[in-house]
Amino acid sequence: MIYRKPTFDDIEAIFQLVNGYANDGVMLARSRNMLYETIRDMVIAVDDGGQVVGVGGLHVIWNELAEVRTMAVSPEYTRQGIGAEIVKRLLEEGRAIGVKQFITLTYKPGFFQTLGFRTISKDQLPHKIWKECIDCPKFPNCDEIAMVLD
Repeated sequence: MIYRKPTFDDIEAIFQLVNGYANDGVMLARSRNMLYETIRDMVIAVDDGGQVVGVGGLHVIWNELAEVRTMAVSPEYTRQGIGAEIVKRLLEEGRAIGVKQFITLTYKPGFFQTLGFRTISKDQLPHKIWKECIDCPKFPNCDEIAMVLD
């Protein structure tokens, strides 16, 4: 498995992977535009055949605070440590620039708990986190679970 930053050529595969899960209601959809705008935030996993099989993003929100998001692994590659490796790499990137607290909003809290995240109330999140939520179809009735890693 190769882990790397995505290129423009990877966006369509990332779009299909993420929105496949979004169509099943277990992840928020991402537009192609958003993926292009956040390409530098992402890390992808590519199999031996060159297929994108995993993705995750780290979005800096504020001073020493970043969100792990857009986490998806192809169904045939789950439970092989790919998602955990992507998160590990995202956390390393964040720590390298001084991030001290990582948050995530997820439908898969068990996965993030294995990586040291803990569940918190959404009320504990800073207001800056909600600026993109206005575009979400579930706004203002967010049903994701808030988690944090200090």
